[in-house]
Amino acid sequence: MSETTRRQQIEAMLQEEPNDTFLQYALAMELEKEGAHDESLKWLERLTQSSPPYVPAFFMAGQQLARLDRIDEAQNWLTRGITQAQQQGNLHAAGEMTEFLGTISN
Repeated sequence: MSETTRRQQIEAMLQEEPNDTFLQYALAMELEKEGAHDESLKWLERLTQSSPPYVPAFFMAGQQLARLDRIDEAQNWLTRGITQAQQQGNLHAAGEMTEFLGTISN
């Protein structure tokens, strides 16, 4: 199955369930694989605006931006994600993002 086909399937499912958090996240991941980073980051930003904010979106955006050598932006996303994870009681995610933040903040 090609990446385009997977993306098209996700987009079709999103037409049926436009507020499905997992589908939005999956689309952001597919867009990143295709190299459509700005579009991927827009979907991740949308997920952080949901209620409650979707914590994995912060981490994925931080990792994606770090791979693109956009370190300041990555640090901002991760810092916001750590705060949000702590507020939601997701200490595992907060710890993972804190550890990753340490690796890119040298």
